Amino acid sequence: MRFIFADHTLDISLRELRRGATPVPVEPQVFDLLTYLVKNRDRVVTKNDLLGAIWGGRIVADSTLASRINAVRKAVGDSGEEQKLIRTIARRGVRFVGDVELRPADAKRAREGTTPNGKAYSPRVAFSQSERRGIAVLPFVNMSGEADQDYFSDGISEDIIFALSKLRWFFVIARNSSFTYKGKSVHIKQIGEELGVGYVVEGSVRKEAGRVRITVQLNDVTTGSHLWAERYDRELADVFALQDEITEAIVAAIEPQLYRAEHRRARRKPPENLDAWDLVMRALVHFWRVTRDDHRQAQELLEQAIAIDPNYAQALAVLAVSHTFGAHMGWESAATATPIAERAGLAAVQCDGEDPWAHLALACAHAWRGRIEDSVAAYETALRLNPNFSLALGCYGTMLSYTGRWREGADAAHRAMRLSPREFSAIYNGVAAFAAFAEGDYTEAIRLSRELVRQYGDFVVGHRVLTAAAGMIGDTELAAQALQGLRRAQPNVSLAWVATQLPIRNEERVRYVEGLRRAGLT
Repeated sequence: MRFIFADHTLDISLRELRRGATPVPVEPQVFDLLTYLVKNRDRVVTKNDLLGAIWGGRIVADSTLASRINAVRKAVGDSGEEQKLIRTIARRGVRFVGDVELRPADAKRAREGTTPNGKAYSPRVAFSQSERRGIAVLPFVNMSGEADQDYFSDGISEDIIFALSKLRWFFVIARNSSFTYKGKSVHIKQIGEELGVGYVVEGSVRKEAGRVRITVQLNDVTTGSHLWAERYDRELADVFALQDEITEAIVAAIEPQLYRAEHRRARRKPPENLDAWDLVMRALVHFWRVTRDDHRQAQELLEQAIAIDPNYAQALAVLAVSHTFGAHMGWESAATATPIAERAGLAAVQCDGEDPWAHLALACAHAWRGRIEDSVAAYETALRLNPNFSLALGCYGTMLSYTGRWREGADAAHRAMRLSPREFSAIYNGVAAFAAFAEGDYTEAIRLSRELVRQYGDFVVGHRVLTAAAGMIGDTELAAQALQGLRRAQPNVSLAWVATQLPIRNEERVRYVEGLRRAGLT
């Protein structure tokens, strides 16, 4: 990968810096420091960041650090006085502020690799996890007029910081940095520049007469616009339970807004300037549309992201989940999709063992390999890392219901619906519908699956549950209609496919197949 800025070209694969067509001699450590600053240009890099990345955690004198930064500035035609490209942020660190264009390296001279589906790609460039987009949560303002109530407003902010940090997709500024703005009136663009973030969350808390009102908004630093805002009015009873409830609601609302904003930002870029992050943001939009064509497009974008960054855990994880989901929907052969998903899931965990998506990917692959205990354990790891991960909850609920633990499966599905009441709750209806079917409550299974099919007409799972439940209660008219919808959504469906392809335990599978048989499926 080559980074183009201010008449300079930084070629990572060749470890070469050029000014125009002229090579610029730089020491290896200076080259590494410049590379680190350019790759992390979306944020302020602290002294500790540099010590960890360049000096392996070894403590060096401030004068040594300053001399190395000056050497980098000299190499790119900058200086401590001008700071055109490398800016010092007082008491925080340094940041590369030049405009950068990304271009692929010469494929003949770059190293080659293989994507999880076996296709060749080049080049292989490992991007740091710190290249995730940044977000800062400012201390919520205490509007109660009582200084001793600061603990409550501070607690809301701290809980949101903690919950957002579990997403792993975004770089979340630590409390000790964002709380330096407490009690200060600072424009969000200045905050964004100083902290190196693209988004800022701010809010206020007002407590009076046994009630609390919390307002919160998500701001785009670049445009200065509000992406989302909400107000929460609650009875003030159990303070800590209330903090948990509000935090969960805020984070569940913010997460999809961040993805949408990043997708819009990526859409504004010309295709030749897309990096791995932009490609994944585009892929996620297709992923959540839940159609065969959209999943194919998502997989193509994810493979491009992995070609740029083979160690990108999120890209690997989403690719794995997409393939297992395709098998579950009947869009892909399980025999083909499962090995791809397993390789990508294992690679994702190896790249970032703390990423909930990586463990979700591995859980899905284990399920399709028939390793049910391993699958359940991986789901539980994903949810331990991020208890508010609605997709993991929904998939976990499916696996629990498939293995006879339908009551726990229904609980997981309903919690997923609470976390995503506006975004994807209809999809989680499908999980709850199968849990109801497994319980033997066919009327509830029909109600839930009808709601799913109403909102997502091509969602195969809803058609399958609706058909099987109608068959079990002997409603021949509904069964015939449901079967027609199922065959339209999944033309290759058959009793043999259901019996052999889905990772359902024997007892549940027998009854599921029987319901479909009674409905007329052969």
